[in-house]
Amino acid sequence: MSRNYFIVGLILLTFFVISFLTNILGALNPNVSQSYNLTDTMAGFLPFAFFIAYGVMSIPSGFLVEKWGEKKMMILAFALAFLGALLFALRPQFNVFVVSLFTIGAGMAALQVVINPLLRVSGGEANFAFNSVLAHLIFGLASFISPQMYSYLVSNIDQGNVQKPLIGLMTSLVPQHLSWVAVYWVFALVGLLMIVVIILVKFPKVELQEDEKVGSKDSYLELFKNKYVILFFLGIFCYVGTEQGISYWMSKFLNNYHGFDPETTGADAVSYFWGLMTIGGILGLVLLKLFDSKLVLRWFTLLAMIGVAFGLLGSAQISLWAFPISGFFLSVMYPIIVSLGLNSVSKHHGSFAGILMTGIAGGAIVQILIGGISDLFSLKIGMVFLFITLSYILSISFWAKPLVVNKTIDWGKRKED
Repeated sequence: MSRNYFIVGLILLTFFVISFLTNILGALNPNVSQSYNLTDTMAGFLPFAFFIAYGVMSIPSGFLVEKWGEKKMMILAFALAFLGALLFALRPQFNVFVVSLFTIGAGMAALQVVINPLLRVSGGEANFAFNSVLAHLIFGLASFISPQMYSYLVSNIDQGNVQKPLIGLMTSLVPQHLSWVAVYWVFALVGLLMIVVIILVKFPKVELQEDEKVGSKDSYLELFKNKYVILFFLGIFCYVGTEQGISYWMSKFLNNYHGFDPETTGADAVSYFWGLMTIGGILGLVLLKLFDSKLVLRWFTLLAMIGVAFGLLGSAQISLWAFPISGFFLSVMYPIIVSLGLNSVSKHHGSFAGILMTGIAGGAIVQILIGGISDLFSLKIGMVFLFITLSYILSISFWAKPLVVNKTIDWGKRKED
């Protein structure tokens, strides 16, 4: 089919919104914990509630999108996000917050299943790689902006700057001492606007290639017999657990150990983490044209481990920058693990992709573990758990045996005929 640039633009906007709604939890963590007097274990339930929805929804969403189509699924997904955000904005209680996070997470999981095949069709198969990279960069941009939005709202509401845009309205909507709830009024509005936009848009028909389809129960059973399917599932599990483990606990760590204000300095650190991850992704694209992906993964993982170590053990200023810089080195891990995984099996890639996406639930489980260890010992010791997940990612660079390796630049060596 001919390229539909309007649909491509809508998908890129969807990537922005997914990131905007997803990567705010790290900036919110200190205020949420203080507002509800949470232990670290209870604080770990917040990302658990959000990311466990990926484990629950990813594979079922694949079946639903084949039955209902992309437009209905996107409307359903944003309706879940809207209802989840509005529910908590109206009733800002801890138990409601947990339900809200799961509901929003379920919507985001459904969107992730829909938008990649839709991007391939609407942008043209030949442009899919370029458009995917562009989507990743926009995803990173939203991750940078979201904590800045939180900092703007909370600091101005707390200071009573009602003359500034949105602050007067938000001050009247949120309870006293719960200024951070304003973020969820914004999320509800964004979700509602996306529903309206999608209803008005005419979608192209997406014809999945046979290998992209979700597949039957037999295809899943066959895949689960392949040890590499399980090993790469654990790779995604460990990656998302690491990514969220740093971004979620970073602001609270900087506040607990170095006294940095979570509403300003802490939120900035989370924002820079995601911003540097985006920049690292650009460098990663270049390096993957020069070196084997396993080698790039190995060096970036080792450097990320050094960054986390400096963050945990360094002085206030070193810690303030070491955690965000670790995001720079995490940038290549997700795409490399996914590509190595998909290139390690010869068929059922659609089903395998669904299995890999359920690994995003690592963002849920790892936070519970860090929170539990933190309550027993300290947050610093709890975050040492990240070296276990990073070590597993490092191991992938040694044992992965893809059937197809990434293409690198030929520096003039002539191939034998």
